[in-house]
Amino acid sequence: MADSASPIPSRSGKQLLEATKPFSTEIEGRSWWLVGSTLTLMLLLLAGAALAPGWPIRLFLSVLGGLVMVRAFIMFHDFMHGALLRGSALGRVLMYGVGTLLLTPPRSWRESHNYHHANVGKIAPEGESIPVVTTDIGAYPMMSLEMWERATRSERFLYRARRHPVTIFCAYLTVFMGALCFGSILSNPRKHWPGILILLAHFGMLVALWMAGGWQMMLFAYLLPLWIAAAMGAYLFYAQHSFRGAKVYTPEEWNFFDAALGTASYFQLGKVMEWFTGSVGYHHVHHLNAKIPFYRLREAMEATPELQNPVITRLRIRDILDCFQANLWDPRKGCMVSYEDAKGGQVPPSHSPSS
Repeated sequence: MADSASPIPSRSGKQLLEATKPFSTEIEGRSWWLVGSTLTLMLLLLAGAALAPGWPIRLFLSVLGGLVMVRAFIMFHDFMHGALLRGSALGRVLMYGVGTLLLTPPRSWRESHNYHHANVGKIAPEGESIPVVTTDIGAYPMMSLEMWERATRSERFLYRARRHPVTIFCAYLTVFMGALCFGSILSNPRKHWPGILILLAHFGMLVALWMAGGWQMMLFAYLLPLWIAAAMGAYLFYAQHSFRGAKVYTPEEWNFFDAALGTASYFQLGKVMEWFTGSVGYHHVHHLNAKIPFYRLREAMEATPELQNPVITRLRIRDILDCFQANLWDPRKGCMVSYEDAKGGQVPPSHSPSS
């Protein structure tokens, strides 16, 4: 399922980061063209799904609209990192509009996602609290075998629930509406009050579509595309940090540069899916330098030999199933293992890198 890392690179740490900095220069005209064309296409597809005759055509356009929503979300994600449309007031309006459409309060996203980048692959020291619940959006709670062994039944249940395929498939409810909106509001209403406005806007759009054209218009023009985009986005974030070959570090071992390359995979996608996903597959490059615009990630990887041999994940059924079997960190084996492996004390051969 995964390809192993190459021999020790000639540059690492700050030197490697410096080597990628030329690619963090935004090409302004290209940024505007890609944002404008993507948002226009998304709106046309959603309008077509709302108005086209016959449910097969509406379903087709709805699914395509959902996939383009994933690309639009990556642009929002890059804007929040300061990698896209930097300093643009119009860009801010457009991207905050995308955040509203996709149930993503900008402040909640920025706070949780920055935490993710600053702590990815870091596990609590043995003996400390078990991280069943986390505000780390884009990643998932992580237990070691020792933590799992001393966890209570309820802690194990919550941990498994947070990482379960059903939770990820229902990310519209669990991650976006649940954690990013309701969760952030309940945790700090004064700070995250914009989430209330986004929820009101979201339900307002659903009601408006229902009143304009019935439940089918609401479903095909907004609810189904958003469900698809949320599930796809949640899985991509899950799989790029939860796979057999992922590395996990204690706070003493952790450093930003090793974590960027050791805990994030290169999600190898075909050209069509790479377009829909906004090149998010070059995730190890993004974690090393989040200021690189999505359209320059491939360029950065191709120009930097040290970035060309990451662990690889793929969008295949067997790989998806294998990612969902990477549940617990085994420090003795230096890899992720399944709940079943933890019971039997065995690590299956599939944890070894494969092509």
